[in-house]
Amino acid sequence: MKIRVKGNFVRYRLTKTEVETLAQEGRMIERTIFGPDVSQQFEYALELKKGIDALQAAFEGRRITLYLPEAEALPWAEGDRVGFENEMQTGPDSRLKLLLEKDFVCLDDTDEDQSDNYPNPRSVC
Repeated sequence: MKIRVKGNFVRYRLTKTEVETLAQEGRMIERTIFGPDVSQQFEYALELKKGIDALQAAFEGRRITLYLPEAEALPWAEGDRVGFENEMQTGPDSRLKLLLEKDFVCLDDTDEDQSDNYPNPRSVC
């Protein structure tokens, strides 16, 4: 699972295995360790949640969590849908844009392992 944060925009990208794991287990967590102390860890998570109808987010402690409506997980894993997006009101004059999507193989050269990424629909095979 990859995360990109820029201003009031949070984007997660998941490989095939990660999308399948989310559908089966209902939760995923990644950690980045900056030092030996637990307070020096950053976490980002993705969880399925009942009772919501759109992508949501929360920030607690050192963790950003995106919540996907539970009913969407299996159809997403089995289908062609690329992802989900939503904007949350975070204050009187601020909004947080959320994007969750399948991770496609890059079209340009990269050293990153992309063996578990989805085929890029823009590639010419």
